[in-house]
Amino acid sequence: MPDFQHTDDGFERVALKDYTEKAYLDYSMYVIQERALPHVSDGLKPVQRRIIYAMSELGLKSTSKYKKSARSVGDVLGKFHPHGDSACYEAMVLMAQPFSYRYPLIDGQGNWGSPDDPKSFAAMRYTESRLAAFADVLLSELGQGTVNWVPNFDGTLDEPSSLPARLPHILLNGTTGIAVGMATDVPPHNVREMVSACIRLLDEPEADVAALCEHVLGPDFPTTAEIITPRADLRQIYETGRGSLRMRARWVQDAGEIVITDLPHQVSGNKVLEQIAQQMQNKKLPMVTDLRDESDHENPTRLVIIPRSNRVDLEAVMAHLFASTDLEKSYRVNLNMIGIDGRPAVKNLRTILTEWLAYRRETVRRRLQYRLDKIVARLHILEGLLIAYLNIDEVIEIIRNEDKPKTVFIERFGLTETQAEAILELKLRHLAKLEEMKIRGEQEELAAERKGLETTLGSDRRMRSLIKKELLEDAETYGDERRSPLVARAEARAFSEADLVSNDPITVVLSEKGWVRAAKGHDIDPAGLSYKAGDRFALAVKGRNNHQLLFLDNTGRVYSLPAHTMPSARGQGEPLTGRVNPPSGATFSGLMMGEPDDQVLLASDAGYGFVARLGELSGKNRAGKAVLSIPKGGKVMQPLSIPRRENLHLAVISNEGRMLVFPLSDLPEMAKGKGNKLIGIPSARVQTRDEFISTLAVFSTSDQIVLHAGKRHLGLRFGDLEHYLGDRGRRGHKLPRGLQRVDRVEVIPAAADTEQGTPASEPPGQSAGEQGDE
Repeated sequence: MPDFQHTDDGFERVALKDYTEKAYLDYSMYVIQERALPHVSDGLKPVQRRIIYAMSELGLKSTSKYKKSARSVGDVLGKFHPHGDSACYEAMVLMAQPFSYRYPLIDGQGNWGSPDDPKSFAAMRYTESRLAAFADVLLSELGQGTVNWVPNFDGTLDEPSSLPARLPHILLNGTTGIAVGMATDVPPHNVREMVSACIRLLDEPEADVAALCEHVLGPDFPTTAEIITPRADLRQIYETGRGSLRMRARWVQDAGEIVITDLPHQVSGNKVLEQIAQQMQNKKLPMVTDLRDESDHENPTRLVIIPRSNRVDLEAVMAHLFASTDLEKSYRVNLNMIGIDGRPAVKNLRTILTEWLAYRRETVRRRLQYRLDKIVARLHILEGLLIAYLNIDEVIEIIRNEDKPKTVFIERFGLTETQAEAILELKLRHLAKLEEMKIRGEQEELAAERKGLETTLGSDRRMRSLIKKELLEDAETYGDERRSPLVARAEARAFSEADLVSNDPITVVLSEKGWVRAAKGHDIDPAGLSYKAGDRFALAVKGRNNHQLLFLDNTGRVYSLPAHTMPSARGQGEPLTGRVNPPSGATFSGLMMGEPDDQVLLASDAGYGFVARLGELSGKNRAGKAVLSIPKGGKVMQPLSIPRRENLHLAVISNEGRMLVFPLSDLPEMAKGKGNKLIGIPSARVQTRDEFISTLAVFSTSDQIVLHAGKRHLGLRFGDLEHYLGDRGRRGHKLPRGLQRVDRVEVIPAAADTEQGTPASEPPGQSAGEQGDE
């Protein structure tokens, strides 16, 4: 508290720091407790509670006639809630919108907004309203001594501090709100599931959240869109009171078109169409040609997306739209509310239901006690009336002749003041003889009811049974089937830039001076293209327009670029150094292109190499990625594409004419490194460049290989290679005289149309596995 100092001039002085701190704290507590957060008892904020109560006082029950909303708002503002009329009316509208509230509390007539634009409702002078039938859950026990009453803002009227909710309304309709330093986001739930959980908690007070989640499957929104949050995540939300959940629109395929039938909670169909149209304008949805909104009264949501052709993968299109538009939306969950103790706190599911059941138990106890007190008072009066009827002549005589008949009654018959007053208020028509029988009958009924009430109030078991019975009755009256299905769905993925690119075949060509370009098709002659003066063809690779293009330099670094961004081969291309930043003096030794799972053999002529996947080699860094470590004296060899075939072997030939053949499976798959030894070459001879690998070739046991040495060549089947088979890392055996200077190896696949086992990049005038710079 601020330290006030009284001065002689009659003023109180306080430090500004202390004053502002107290003022802000008072304001914060007011906003938290009296404006923004709901109470666990009835799930309402003060303005909502006052609207419901004021409308009940106006007699606007669900069976009454509609009345202008301005009248209801006026009563709320004039009697209980002295704030802005627009804010009050908006709170009223929210409770009347069936697409906002799971169980609307107000029945509106007129324009109360639409799912596309919830704030498009008409002014309160045009709309009419009354309470919905579901509001009886909050109001039916209000006049039965069940709640505390507090003075209104000017002390002229009393208002209920909370409403006697017969169901856990805090979780049924949910709420959102922003206070000072805290917020609340409570999603709506299903009546039947909540009642089932409450009964489980009444039967098993020690039941944990996991047990309650057997009944409460998850939130239940007004929309029938899918909740795709995993059950484990939903349970974690109910355990902690915090988290988030995701909803996804529902769609069907109709005559090759996508028809969206249900949108996530509070998502506008117009906005979704705008988001999709924007992507179409930005050419991010080339497979979609048109959109239509066919929503009408019979089909409140019907959005039609028309694909370009029947070959379009509709599942992939919807996965992209889920990831990039409001067709899939996340909702924050923060179960923050005012507890029974009057303090705000984030509560888990068990705490919320436990507190509400305690409140409900107290409400029922007060209702029964209120009725019991009424019965006792009535029995007391009936006892006096019975005495009067038994002595009716004397009673009439006393009334006719005595000045103070009440005092005489009390003295003559031993009555209480209340009984005497009741006798004096009797009407003449009640003096008939049959009234005695009616009194005795009423006494018997009330005595039986009193006995039942006293038994229930004195028995915890009977009290639980009564609460369970009433919960089940309300569930039967107001319960319905779950609207929001819980469905397990895969993670939505938006189209990447490569996904939107066509998969047309292309050939990428790199010149000796590092100029790159791409030609359409695979049947072009790279060497026949025009080049700048002093430049010529160096490397080429065949692939698809949507592949990643990988460049390997002579330092062992790999650079990645999208193939579709390469300039057209109609010109002379552009320098590769404008796209990547290789080390000074580095030159490019190989090109690679293919699917991420495609494999290549990376090797140095020092006799080391390994198998790698293209997807692990690619990166977005302009400086490239260090992949191949080169021993001293060694040089980078061209990457060798590995076909997707069985029984693959690797032929390694040195410049001295030694050849070693071993299974390719003996080589490890790595992401980077020097690799394993392919053929045994002494490192000293590599450093002096006396011996090194000259040629590599990958082939299957069903293929034929042809060794070319100048004008000579030799064709070999796998059975002819037995002499050269050995363990990886051996020295190998000498080739026949005349073939020891192999300059290229031609692999002839068993299937003539198979283009596999070739270098990932092709230099001019060479075949499979030829060393380009040797």
